[in-house]
Amino acid sequence: MSYQYIYFDLDDTLLNHKAAEQAGLQDVHSNFALFEEVTPSELIDEYHEVNSEQWGLYSRGEVNRSELQRNRFEKTLQNLQLDVARYEEVGNYYMQCYRNHWQWVDGAKEVYLKIAEHYPVGILTNGFAETQRLKFEEFGLYESANHTVISEDVGVLKPDPKVFDHATQEAGVAKDDILYVGDSFSSDIEGGSQYGWNTAWFTTNGEPEKHAKADFAFKEFEQLEQLLELSNTQS
Repeated sequence: MSYQYIYFDLDDTLLNHKAAEQAGLQDVHSNFALFEEVTPSELIDEYHEVNSEQWGLYSRGEVNRSELQRNRFEKTLQNLQLDVARYEEVGNYYMQCYRNHWQWVDGAKEVYLKIAEHYPVGILTNGFAETQRLKFEEFGLYESANHTVISEDVGVLKPDPKVFDHATQEAGVAKDDILYVGDSFSSDIEGGSQYGWNTAWFTTNGEPEKHAKADFAFKEFEQLEQLLELSNTQS
């Protein structure tokens, strides 16, 4: 397969956001006495549900960024019948802890860096811009990626086609020469393929009809390496 440019999603594709989120919430649970009647898993599950809902509202323009940041902890505390007045304190502590647990997805670093030796690569990500920039810095992505695109800077979130159009202009190649590697079916695979990009879905599950939407699906990064025929390439 021939591509002229490869974009990667960041969270839960290259970096393990879910693990960092869960570890950060574990730290929150341990640090605040108000959670003593709630188990860590109850906190994690409730936060995940509320946060996913709020990001959906944010992507549709139904809440702004400050409302998202407030609501995800205020509503979590409210749903757990805890002191909602502590939402800001809890939220700030969570962000400090979350940053302490950032790490690569297993196998991603080696394959990503190998791909970057043979293709121009970029990062295209949702998320709060200042948080994503810190990740770029900490993991050397400014040095390895030709372009880093944060949807918040564009003004809309994936899967809005304006994000993919902007990233295509940055890459300087035709849209059908781009491969996008991502984990989110709606944001990455549907969004990318509907715009006209080729897509590689990083997933361990998914219905067959969803798999058919992607050009291919993989669950281990070595499979991506094999697809790009880099397995036997000397760096």
